[in-house]
Amino acid sequence: MAVRKSDLFSRDIENILHPWTHQGSHLEKGPLVLEKASGVYIYDNEGNRYLEGMAGLWCTSLGYGNEELAQVAYDQIKKLSYAQLFASKSYDVGIELAEKLNEMVPFERSKVFFGNSGSDANDTQIKLVWYYNNALGRPKKKKIISRLKAYHGITLATASLTGLPPSHMGFDLPLEGGRFIHTETPHYWRNGAEGETEEEFSTRLAEDLEKLIIKEDPNTIAAFIAEPLMGAGGVILPSYNYFKKIQPILKKYDILFIDDEVVCGFGRTGRPFGMQTFGIEPDTISLAKAITSAYLPLSAVVMKNNLHEVIQQASDGMGIFGHGYTWGGHPVACAVALKTLEIYKRDSIFEHAANLSPIFQARFREFSDHPLVGEVRGVGLIGAAELVSDKAKKSGFSTPGLVGNKVLSICQKNGLICRAIGDVIAFCPPLIITEEQIDELFEKFKRSMDETLDWYRQENIS
Repeated sequence: MAVRKSDLFSRDIENILHPWTHQGSHLEKGPLVLEKASGVYIYDNEGNRYLEGMAGLWCTSLGYGNEELAQVAYDQIKKLSYAQLFASKSYDVGIELAEKLNEMVPFERSKVFFGNSGSDANDTQIKLVWYYNNALGRPKKKKIISRLKAYHGITLATASLTGLPPSHMGFDLPLEGGRFIHTETPHYWRNGAEGETEEEFSTRLAEDLEKLIIKEDPNTIAAFIAEPLMGAGGVILPSYNYFKKIQPILKKYDILFIDDEVVCGFGRTGRPFGMQTFGIEPDTISLAKAITSAYLPLSAVVMKNNLHEVIQQASDGMGIFGHGYTWGGHPVACAVALKTLEIYKRDSIFEHAANLSPIFQARFREFSDHPLVGEVRGVGLIGAAELVSDKAKKSGFSTPGLVGNKVLSICQKNGLICRAIGDVIAFCPPLIITEEQIDELFEKFKRSMDETLDWYRQENIS
């Protein structure tokens, strides 16, 4: 592929602070300047085409350039370009979207709160849990348990829930006060003890969770938050029966279960929601990303009605519910979300993804024998390969992230977008991908992995 040099290249370096980017490396190497996209392909400003293997950031489920979504956004802008939900105001597309979401989730009755992103959805969850316990006269019941390697957002509070060091380093996080607690990652391949079965591993993690709750005092633990599978932590699937074992413990101590469906929601795992794939029975759900196929920012918290009833009944004593966002439930975003959900159903997108899942996972698992791969894991149309220096010992590399970033750059050179999470290579293609495009994805990945192996051996990396 041609070397990317342009006026935009230098102007980016001069003007933009990039998120989740090594700032020194960016100053030296600069950006990949993207110009246009269609379907599952995205193009840079030099005309190079890339197969989108990450659905943007786990979000563009319907791919790029969908004319129906563009048209509905245009029509809504002409009709009602902005409105807000503060002070009992409302509008048709917000009401209709809330109704549709309430129909989709497995709650008998529920209420919807709209925001703009997965981060603010989970930030809202924290505030709701605290407000709920204050309304019940339980001011000490405020701690929230999450898992190491979890990703729940990047605000001050949600980054404190997140269990990834880059979210904390240099930011004085997690926040002090002991309200954010982390328990072990349910990754059997990496964390299972010698001779321990996967079932035994799940039992141990459940027992450790209960010990943590008792140590902290159950009367201080408000909620447990989890992704059905851990996305930005490395596409880590829960160990066998993990959620089945921990949920009775949460109920025993009256601890709410927050289900973070920001990545897994809307067909990604082969079912409409990750909770259905992994047997989760939550009290409240966070949704974002694929709710609009990322065409516009939108998030939603869907809570069981009994939680809302407590908030409602407390209003005489606590006054207005003083939380919300200027752009939360923006009418244009709601209109796009409604059309997105319509397309998912009309075109059987979830069924299409579920039917392609065995093909995607089988092709991915062919890499299990590659000399640099320790584990291939995934479900539905999401997966990851964890790279190792020693397959038998599951050893990482002397410089963490070096090999993963090399794979990333070679994939990009070969026309494939993936994500390197340290030395884990993740894929999460648009749900509209075809079998032929899955073949193309893994052919490009094989070529890139083989080129990386040649480099690895030539450079004598350890």
